[in-house]
Amino acid sequence: MSSTVLTILTFVEVVALVVVLALFLHLLAIRLRSVVAKLEDVNRAVGGIGKDVGILNVGAPLINIRLGKIVAGLGQVSERAEALLRR
Repeated sequence: MSSTVLTILTFVEVVALVVVLALFLHLLAIRLRSVVAKLEDVNRAVGGIGKDVGILNVGAPLINIRLGKIVAGLGQVSERAEALLRR
């Protein structure tokens, strides 16, 4: 083969490689945009969960105090119920 034909074939091969790489990068960019959109949805959902947990952090100690008082009172209720059963 002549050097001109080899030069042309090499050039065509390089152009084909560049086209394939460009196509690959384009498809990769589309996929990454899709992943970004899904991650934004997840971020919004996690932010909502964080707000809910923040509310629980404020209310949980109060609920625990009230439940502690109920538990303390249940001992007395149990003793009274047993006393009534013994009569």
